[in-house]
Amino acid sequence: MRFDYGYDEEHRLGKSYDLKLLRRIFPYAAPHRVKLAVSVVLVVAITLLELSVPYITKEIIDRHVVPRDRISGDVDGADGSVRQWLSVDLSDPVVAVVVEEKKDLFRIRNGRADIRIEDLHRLDRASLGRLRHADLSGLVRISGLFLLVVGALFMFTFAQNLIMEFAGHRIMHDLRVGLYAHIQDMPLRFFTRNPVARLVTRVTNDIQNMHDLFTSFISMVFKDMFLLVGIAVVLLAMDWQLALLTFLVMPLVVITAFGFSKRVRDVFRELRIKVAEINTRFSETISGIKVIQTFRRERENDAAFSRLNHDNYLVGMRQINIFAVFMPIIEMLGVTAIAIVIYVGGGHVLGQSVSIGVLAAFIAYMKMFFRPIRDLAEKYNILQNAMASAERIFLLMDIQADTVSEEDNVPIPGPLEQIRFEAVSLAYNEGEPVLKNIDLTINAGETIAIVGATGSGKTSLVNLLVRFYDPTAGFVRFNGIDCMQIPPPVLRKRIALVMQDPFLFTGTLKANIFFAANGLSSQHQANILDASRCRELVARFPEGLDTIISEGGASLSSGERQMISVARAFSVDPEMIILDEATSYVDSQTEVHLQQAIANLMSGRTCVVVAHRLTTARTADRIVVLNNGVMVETGSHESLMAGQGFYYRFYHLQGNGS
Repeated sequence: MRFDYGYDEEHRLGKSYDLKLLRRIFPYAAPHRVKLAVSVVLVVAITLLELSVPYITKEIIDRHVVPRDRISGDVDGADGSVRQWLSVDLSDPVVAVVVEEKKDLFRIRNGRADIRIEDLHRLDRASLGRLRHADLSGLVRISGLFLLVVGALFMFTFAQNLIMEFAGHRIMHDLRVGLYAHIQDMPLRFFTRNPVARLVTRVTNDIQNMHDLFTSFISMVFKDMFLLVGIAVVLLAMDWQLALLTFLVMPLVVITAFGFSKRVRDVFRELRIKVAEINTRFSETISGIKVIQTFRRERENDAAFSRLNHDNYLVGMRQINIFAVFMPIIEMLGVTAIAIVIYVGGGHVLGQSVSIGVLAAFIAYMKMFFRPIRDLAEKYNILQNAMASAERIFLLMDIQADTVSEEDNVPIPGPLEQIRFEAVSLAYNEGEPVLKNIDLTINAGETIAIVGATGSGKTSLVNLLVRFYDPTAGFVRFNGIDCMQIPPPVLRKRIALVMQDPFLFTGTLKANIFFAANGLSSQHQANILDASRCRELVARFPEGLDTIISEGGASLSSGERQMISVARAFSVDPEMIILDEATSYVDSQTEVHLQQAIANLMSGRTCVVVAHRLTTARTADRIVVLNNGVMVETGSHESLMAGQGFYYRFYHLQGNGS
């Protein structure tokens, strides 16, 4: 049997198919499409507000700080130098008073007064304030507008983040619940081939890795794309020549981005595999800690984990190296674009073809332009991380579960009267059968013992009865109905299995005993405790049925766990009981109570006993003897002993008398 199932599939995940994965994610996002649409609308509003900030700055400079429409230049006849003049409106009474007081600093023509820029410092502060009171009032108004924009940005951003976080967590909730339900429906062979830690990684880490995809990637990509397009449009509108010059760096940005995306995908996929392997190793260490400590393998186990952890470290460093190269290149290209703006735009300002406000806005927009490019790289990082996890989640989802459609759902009519094996064979791996051509009939009320050496197929026969596995060949029929037509939950509702080493869940004794029974009255519960001989066990605990037990029932003895397991079987009142040598690991005193409880459980029910100790099989109505997957003998204890065949020899090998 292979125990590396799943890793091969993960290593074979090669070419990118993000669009396919995103289409599979869409059904989980569809119920929240209204929230996502509102989020996108808010993102558009946020983008427009952010685009307005540099433009408002331009307006402040060009209208009120260095008002372009009121500044002119002329050539001084004496030395040929250019002098700049600030024009003021004489129709403004406040301005007219200042001009009248400082006539020697102004020249008056065509109803306006001009003052040289270099002479402004000769005015006292009060006069300068009165001269430019209109500009100061304009600054106050635009500053107020600026504050409104900032306030709106805060509110819209808060609302957008809140909506996306809510929608994202709901999507993750639905995906996790769906994956959990899918795993529960998996056949037993799935769990024997997949380490528990890998499945835990899928339900926890991998789904959590998709958090940012739902909460930030979807809406922020819209924002970054709108921002890029909006900035490009505004730059072209302000000065198309300067804008085209700065866009010369874009081909280098695109080439860099494609190189980055090609490398980062494989790294994230490998990181996810390494994390799953680390979780698997850690889980196996905890589960097998007794064996590790008994055989003093701590150092070797630590070395194996260190190698695995080092491999994860190396992959992580590859990721860091990729980003360490990509981000500085983008920064360098951004600085290059700004340098072009300063050099070329500065020359235009000197030539008075471009205002200082336009140059300042250009620089601000160029800084904004490369921010979404960096953000898109980070969002691509999030996307690849999420897609690497989504690959594994949907790889798991694609494994067929043990489900039956409503059309094929055939209930078992009436009580369970007969179970028949017709030429049944079973192979866990192709070409390696563990059961071969089994023909067996089990009638209602009959007790059948299954005996044989280790590896003879006893447990495999039980697995077929409860449909943990389905036959490779032949048929298993319940009341004449093929088991393949009967949903496992319908079949298992009639069967109770008491295993050799029962599993208990973290919780109360009551929750474990009445695990599958709901709505039982107090009297009914008391009857079950009496029949299963568990009343004394419960009474030993101060909190009774409300006693909390740890995972797996580690705080209980093997005998106590087995008593609880028998009581659990009683609680569902099954038609058929399967006992997998339920008294193997208990002391002699507990075995007496357990045998009485099992006798009560078997009374009036069809019973299949997997007997490792042949003394257990003696009281069965019929004994089925298996050897290497073949049914070699069947009959009562007396008839099989009289025949002196395989059972006779096996019985004496165990040290039993004749």
